[in-house]
Amino acid sequence: MPTSPDLLNLWYTGVNAVGGDSAVSRAIAAGYVERPDKIIAVGKAAVAMAKAAVRQWPDTPCLIVTKYDHAKTAPAGAQVIEAAHPVPDAASVAAGQTLLDAVRNCGSDSTLLMLVSGGASSLVEVPEDGMTLDDLKAETQSLLASGTPIGEMNAHRTSRSQIKGGKLLAHFKGARVTTLALSDVEGDSLATIGSGIGDARNDASFIFAPHIIASNAIARDAVATASSIPVLTNSETLYADVTDLAPHLGNVLRDAEPGLHIFGGEPVVQLPNNPGMGGRNMALGLALAREIAGTQGLHILVAGTDGTDGPTDAAGALVDGSTWEDSGADALAAADAYPWLKERDALVITGPTGTNVMDLLIAYKA
Repeated sequence: MPTSPDLLNLWYTGVNAVGGDSAVSRAIAAGYVERPDKIIAVGKAAVAMAKAAVRQWPDTPCLIVTKYDHAKTAPAGAQVIEAAHPVPDAASVAAGQTLLDAVRNCGSDSTLLMLVSGGASSLVEVPEDGMTLDDLKAETQSLLASGTPIGEMNAHRTSRSQIKGGKLLAHFKGARVTTLALSDVEGDSLATIGSGIGDARNDASFIFAPHIIASNAIARDAVATASSIPVLTNSETLYADVTDLAPHLGNVLRDAEPGLHIFGGEPVVQLPNNPGMGGRNMALGLALAREIAGTQGLHILVAGTDGTDGPTDAAGALVDGSTWEDSGADALAAADAYPWLKERDALVITGPTGTNVMDLLIAYKA
């Protein structure tokens, strides 16, 4: 019977299949990209994606915008800006202006390579006129706390931004833009990834070539291929609120036949006032621990493929039928799953992974 480390190894297999470096390298090898005059990488996986492009074109200027503590392995010579996620800060606004200036300054015959991954919505912003940083923070915090689905959230962000939804590339006066994107959204729509930071409007005057080069489906399929035991479920259905999703999944997994069950997506969680320390994957893991309490031979790992879950250093949780204790109810109500899970050695901590294709849940039923 697979033990907990086996689930983590399977999770890493899925994550490695959609790594930013390898995904961009494959796209370059496939001929998706002409030699660029400028490289712009933005998102949680920006460094990994940029490394592949800079390795191919070491003399091309490169601008990277990524999350704090995600830039340690950035290519030498690249301009790097780190900013906040999931709530933007002053660095996000500075990064947005830098991004806008970089696009505006491209020459008339130039080619631009945009490398986009999840997290870009928070990491770069130029707010609409009259909107302050405090306004931006307050709106973002309200949307996050309400459990608003990412598509609706990004649509709102676009309406309040001068660079989202194709508005950034409207300032490009060159000849060609190629966008390579890692999808962290349902449906893999470029208009939603990073709130459309790498998308172009229909009336663009330049040649525009977008490619989705990594997705949750690719990661799930890699897990399924690597599994030495039968895979009974492989679906992208983790889109409900955690309070609804956990009872449903708990029922499914308790009654499931022996084998491996793989789910992907991005659940939402509604936060109380003054939430504790946690994230959606930790909340789902803890809620599932309650649902499967006492069940023998059932192990569940749920973690964000980017290696982070909420404003923490954890990616998610690894639970089984013995994890739950009644004190977990208070942790769930307070959105404070991190310390509860840490005390029981049930956290999954990986560090930044160099990709971001939503979340993976891998369950083994003996």
